[in-house]
Amino acid sequence: MNLFTIPSNSLKQMIAWRRDFHKYPEVGWTEFRTASIIAYELQSLGFQVQVGKEVVSEERMGVPSEEILTKVYESARTNGGYIGFIDKMVGGYTGVVGTIEGTKTGPTIAFRFDMDALDILESKEAGHAPELNGFSSTHAGRMHACGHDAHSSLGLGLATILSQNKDKIEGTIKIIFQPAEEGVRGAKSMVDAGVVDDVDYFLSMHVGTGAPLGTVIGGSNGFLATSKIDAKFTGKAAHAGAEPEKGTNALLAAASAILGLHSISRHSGGASRINVGTCVAGDGRNIIPSHATLKLETRGENSEVHTYVHDQAISVLEGAAQMHGANLSYEIVGAARTCSSSRELAELVIKAAKDVSDVNQTIPIADFAAGSEDATFMMERVQQNGGLSTYSIFGTTLAAGHHHEKFDIDEAVLPIALHTWLATIEQIYQHERRGAND
Repeated sequence: MNLFTIPSNSLKQMIAWRRDFHKYPEVGWTEFRTASIIAYELQSLGFQVQVGKEVVSEERMGVPSEEILTKVYESARTNGGYIGFIDKMVGGYTGVVGTIEGTKTGPTIAFRFDMDALDILESKEAGHAPELNGFSSTHAGRMHACGHDAHSSLGLGLATILSQNKDKIEGTIKIIFQPAEEGVRGAKSMVDAGVVDDVDYFLSMHVGTGAPLGTVIGGSNGFLATSKIDAKFTGKAAHAGAEPEKGTNALLAAASAILGLHSISRHSGGASRINVGTCVAGDGRNIIPSHATLKLETRGENSEVHTYVHDQAISVLEGAAQMHGANLSYEIVGAARTCSSSRELAELVIKAAKDVSDVNQTIPIADFAAGSEDATFMMERVQQNGGLSTYSIFGTTLAAGHHHEKFDIDEAVLPIALHTWLATIEQIYQHERRGAND
């Protein structure tokens, strides 16, 4: 299975990209530098490149403040970003799609890679490999602690090989670089912009997630549908000793809501989750609190369960506000679907992986134990349109768990993933030809 010729320096280039992205991490909707470099590289490789509002809809969830967007935008302009592309992303429209047309007819295949980092202060311990090798985060309080730097570099590695083998491409291949996966914010906006509406085969992936190096999981199931909610209670301040009756206690409304949220009944239709992660309220011990903010999330094993939990959560928030005479405002700042991988496509991935060097274990389908993923919006849309979708896992040795200050990967996973994706393209072409002959 050698349809595509892979130069010997491919791994070296992917590692260089990965370490560069790791050094300059950017969180969701602020990936100006990362996205502009990706767009520039794709353009240099001969891809049709779409960026900004061409691939991200106006409706977005969890967008940072204008102050933060401006600050990171200016940083990107002075730290290696490509201004011509950055300026098309003003306001945080940091999505990129590269498209390459083959010389033969065939299906449209899309690969999705996420780009964003996390709000985590990276470890400075001498034994931490990024610190030891000079590519640890230069942005204090931000870090690639989940592997999206590796995903982005893999996407560019895939684009490079495809550009060098255009005559072997049958149909169209799209490479989607998604912003704001953390907090499950970015995929829906790209789906709403239509980036997967023409896709017949959709492949997404993650490195690590507990799988050992050399393991390839063809498809993942068990994603929990989720919504991320920011709720604000507004009351009225008053002197807590002299005139407490003249105040409206927003903190009490929030506290009542917290207890009510965690008391929502379970649902017989499947597993559910709810969590209030933060509560910030009040100004001083002798002041009736006039404001309180909650950050919470709901999850469900399927759409019915999640809709139930989500609706119950909104009712609890509204009821707590009414009970204490406070005003309530809330915003949905993130969301993801529940969606299962198409077994047919997952099995093509596994068939491809079995011929890849250093792959020692293949698993067709497994449950995803990490919770939620907004690639499910893209998977669902493709499946609704009659296509096949899958979410694969490429195992790698981790220095620490995902979202940990000492997180790091074994970069040996990069050639495994690259070779598997290229071999999967060939498997898809063979699958198409078998279907045409049926």
